[in-house]
Amino acid sequence: MNGGDEVAEAPASPPQPLEWKFSQVFGERTAGEEVQEVDIISAIEFDRSGDHLATGDRGGRVVLFERTDTKDHGRSRRDLERMGYPISRHPEFRYKTEFQSHEPEFDYLKSLEIEEKINKIRWCQTVNGALFLLSTNDKTIKYWKVQEKKVKKISEMNVDPSKAVGNGGVASSSNSSIGKQYLANGGDKSHNLPSNDLSILPGGFPSLRLPVVTSNETSLMARCRRVYAHAHDYHINSISNNSDGETFISADDLRINLWNLEISNQSFNIVDVKPANMEDLTEVITSAEFHPSHCNMLAYSSSKGSIRLIDMRQSALCDSHAKLFEEPEAPGSRSFFTEIIASISDIKFARDGRHILSRDYMTLKLWDINMDSGPVATFQVHEYLRPKLCDLYENDSIFDKFECCLSGDGLRVATGSYSNLFRVFGCALGSTEASTLEASKNPMRRQVQTPSRPSRSLSSITRVVRRGAEGPGVDANGNSFDFTTKLHHLAWHPTENSIACAAANSLYMYYA
Repeated sequence: MNGGDEVAEAPASPPQPLEWKFSQVFGERTAGEEVQEVDIISAIEFDRSGDHLATGDRGGRVVLFERTDTKDHGRSRRDLERMGYPISRHPEFRYKTEFQSHEPEFDYLKSLEIEEKINKIRWCQTVNGALFLLSTNDKTIKYWKVQEKKVKKISEMNVDPSKAVGNGGVASSSNSSIGKQYLANGGDKSHNLPSNDLSILPGGFPSLRLPVVTSNETSLMARCRRVYAHAHDYHINSISNNSDGETFISADDLRINLWNLEISNQSFNIVDVKPANMEDLTEVITSAEFHPSHCNMLAYSSSKGSIRLIDMRQSALCDSHAKLFEEPEAPGSRSFFTEIIASISDIKFARDGRHILSRDYMTLKLWDINMDSGPVATFQVHEYLRPKLCDLYENDSIFDKFECCLSGDGLRVATGSYSNLFRVFGCALGSTEASTLEASKNPMRRQVQTPSRPSRSLSSITRVVRRGAEGPGVDANGNSFDFTTKLHHLAWHPTENSIACAAANSLYMYYA
């Protein structure tokens, strides 16, 4: 899974399944507490180092968390272990700061309300200790700088303490000691000035001193550096940073635009799938992401279940793809819901850039960018829902968009489901790991031991289908199913087995 020819040299035995444990929760609800709509988390993202975590919510706020278990030594966890420092049992985060990223707006030309909900957050490169990130709602992208500023305070006033107390001022012991030793403007103690005489004698004013400003405390300040607006006619569903550190893309239903971080009034349209006649529209863009190391390559997914890899060196308008990844439809399997559940809601590149993970309504699929004949692995997320597709269509749940993520080492993948459950699958050769966990303080309480089904080889190259237990009307573990609680958003720590996931307004963190 680390790129190159190493796939053929897979280890003889797959890694052992991870045992997940609860780490932290932020914004935990008490029993019966009603969740405010504006507090529901709508985006989660770790930065490249894993030392910072950002969440966005439907109220347009961005909340930042920072890691504390390695902060004292200023080194990575792996370096500290090598140097023999005692390491806490799991990554720990604390609240850092929050700011209002977006406000509700109204488009008077189209008579449309633009809600403040944060759709995506992406971290940018850290410069001189300052944090930079992009956040977007449906129409407007903003570039934020968060850094510590020293708070300046006046510690010594230019009043004579002996006279200030009588006039309602505030005396200071530090002022009095300085006043006895030094006189401003070269004055001396021989002048006895009346308190109501404002004239300055040739010797100077004995009680006039410049205020002393000190800055001992620091405060985090978030400042909006750029606003990238008026470039999308449809709702923005994705933003992605380029590995060159200078550009990023934004995608809506029909177009992908390329931006320079320093230029907010101009973008280049690099993908346009809008037909001349909108009645001919058959598919829309659902997600887009840059390759993690090749600055000229990006991938985008569609509502028809296909992924297109494009190379920006080929032409200015990348309407023709370099590679197309899609799974052929099984004969006789087509139904009314086929196209709806085939729509891909999220794609992610593996850190090595060799694989792409995609999430559609029913499955996770892992693709090798060197093999476009089909996915190398398919993971059934909630196959037991297939008999209930009609009910899911009636209550609009079939249109829910779940995110997916990969571990930093590329050995595991994860995604969310209903009843605040999320699933973790092993994708190493021969692995049968398929865990179901609940976003609560006891993540394993919904977990039951079910015999793992062996992977089924579909071709000479590793192409496997793995399933969980199936039961009509209940979830994978025999529990009644709750369509109102959904775990849409989650993120995997870039270097460790730690997952952050959102259940309504609560942020849960787990480690293994």
